[in-house]
Amino acid sequence: MTLRVPKAELPAELRTALTEQLGAVPEPVEVLWNNPKLAEASQYHSAQVAGWDAVDASLKSFAHMAVAAQVGCSWCLDINYFLALDQRLDPAKASQVPRWRDADVFTPLEREVLEYAEAMTNTPTTVTDELAASLLEQLGAPALVELNAYIGYANMAARCNTAHGITSQGYSDACEIPLAARPSASGSTAPTA
Repeated sequence: MTLRVPKAELPAELRTALTEQLGAVPEPVEVLWNNPKLAEASQYHSAQVAGWDAVDASLKSFAHMAVAAQVGCSWCLDINYFLALDQRLDPAKASQVPRWRDADVFTPLEREVLEYAEAMTNTPTTVTDELAASLLEQLGAPALVELNAYIGYANMAARCNTAHGITSQGYSDACEIPLAARPSASGSTAPTA
């Protein structure tokens, strides 16, 4: 896939800061910079989302990766796998998110969060009262509200990236355990990042 919107030139100081932080400028930032006000608002919102702390970081990372796998955003899978390692999350678990139903590395709570992320991503959503009640009991109301908003944010990011034609930039290439392929509907595996 090729970019559907050209990259815009970033201010030099922003380009330098992103390269120092991530090793390369993220393509979503370059594409969004075609509208600097929107790009700045997006960066501000991303920073705010990153600061939420009512839900364990690993649960949120796994949820974002589940959304990305379902929507087909290889960029989101790529960067989230890379960031999961930076956050010192278990690379074996992070690598298996695209095939979580078949993997035996996840706790029951992690599996429910992954299921919830997919249910929220379905159109229309397929969240059940039972699943929501179980997560409410285990996480509490503040955390469940945060998880909902986080999964909503992940959907926005993944859907915008795929609509713009943004794909993996190879961030996960630096990771020691390869990212698993998501099983296709036929049972074979499809590449994810």
